[in-house]
Amino acid sequence: MKANGTDPRTETVETEAGTARISWLPAAEPRLLLALSHGAGGGIEARDLRALAAALPAQGVSVALVEQPWRVAGKKLAPAPKTLDTGWRGLWPALAGTGLPVVSGGRSAGARVACRTASALGARAVLALSFPLHPPGRPEKSREDELLAAGVPVLVVQGGNDPFGRPAEFPPGEYRMAEVPHADHGFAVPKKSGPTEGEAMEILTTAVTEWLAGIV
Repeated sequence: MKANGTDPRTETVETEAGTARISWLPAAEPRLLLALSHGAGGGIEARDLRALAAALPAQGVSVALVEQPWRVAGKKLAPAPKTLDTGWRGLWPALAGTGLPVVSGGRSAGARVACRTASALGARAVLALSFPLHPPGRPEKSREDELLAAGVPVLVVQGGNDPFGRPAEFPPGEYRMAEVPHADHGFAVPKKSGPTEGEAMEILTTAVTEWLAGIV
């Protein structure tokens, strides 16, 4: 692991899938570390990841925003799930090396990675943002097995109008669900109905903060 030379809070980590990057947002007196990765169609600039990174350090939760190797390399398409998992496993020692309990998380494809690897890596819990339960319009292609097999406490935060799976479509299971009304897969909300973007992010960050307060 090494600093990138321009930002002391950003480090690169070599993995078998390539070079990953971690942006650290530390709490003054942290009790947990929340590691968050992006989805297959964007990076750590996603509104939900940035909102959590801004809100949680004041609550005693350090945040690590993780860029998978394919994203660091400038590629436009995410690799296969197996390669994503390899990248996540490869950077995990840098996360665990903080000495803090680590909550594994991400949005969309990153949420799937967190669920698939949580038990093996010793994650304390999983935060699944916009979990892609199925491809849009293909409910028969369910990925519920990944969610239900996480083996640790899980919070799913889902947009009420997410085409990858609305909250009512999710199966019963040992996880918690928080809904952001009217929001789509990226937690964008219609201008003429539902909460404003700021209110939507407040719903999201409040749900996550309250859930993390119970993770020990």
